[in-house]
Amino acid sequence: MPIYLSMQRVRFSSPDAYEKFKVLFADTRRHLMTLPGFLHLTWWEHPDDRSWYNECSFWTSRGALYDWHKNTYHKYCKTWAANGAIMEDIITNFELVGTRLLRICPVCNLAQDKKYDLSQEQAVLREQCPQCGFHFPILEETPSSFAVFKDAAVAVGTGKNEEGKNEGGDVKNGTAEH
Repeated sequence: MPIYLSMQRVRFSSPDAYEKFKVLFADTRRHLMTLPGFLHLTWWEHPDDRSWYNECSFWTSRGALYDWHKNTYHKYCKTWAANGAIMEDIITNFELVGTRLLRICPVCNLAQDKKYDLSQEQAVLREQCPQCGFHFPILEETPSSFAVFKDAAVAVGTGKNEEGKNEGGDVKNGTAEH
């Protein structure tokens, strides 16, 4: 499945503008979860610059991201932001090449390094240690919408996602290098 990723780095025009943004953003999760192509959204404050914010979102396709941009709620939020709330918004979009999960169990010290399908990330992250059964910590959805997640629906028996594309594997047979 060709996963599409979007990253934004945002600077607000004032602390008050950011406080108002948080009220609007808190309702975002309710709108995102209705979109079939939405997978993941996280928002955080940069630890070295308290006026610099970062957003990362994952989508089942570029078209799914555009569906969000056509959403009425999102359009009004963008208009609000463009009318003075933000000073700067740097947007970077790219397609996924591959995903790997590296885990070391704190109980039995089993090391795992495996590729996985990002469209099914929540299920993968909920997997216990296969050796001792340890449950790894997982961030749940937050009421602030600073963390919103879901896995893509897979059509039963077809091996295809809701957009009719084949599941699994790396998009370009590669993995991210560290």
